[in-house]
Amino acid sequence: MFEIYKDKSGKFRFRLKAKNGENICASQSYTTKGACTKGAKSLILNSKKRKSFKVQKNRAGNYFFNVIAGNNKVIATSQTYKSESSLKKGIESVQKNATKKNLS
Repeated sequence: MFEIYKDKSGKFRFRLKAKNGENICASQSYTTKGACTKGAKSLILNSKKRKSFKVQKNRAGNYFFNVIAGNNKVIATSQTYKSESSLKKGIESVQKNATKKNLS
């Protein structure tokens, strides 16, 4: 499910959570709740396209992915994963859980 919240600086962000409550990915900050909701809707649309997922490695050698919109802007960033197989499961989880019914 999606969780929309205000961060410490007063900006809006969303997190996509799995059924077990674990964060799958999180958004950039938005100035309004409406813009944040629009960002979550963009994640729903773009998560259906495999090409929207850009896999990267951090300095520690762990994997993560960004979900990219059609305008090449990052919609959301995943948690880190130690293996490619875990990363693949994370992508599949976004594709499964990023649905309109999970956007409140």
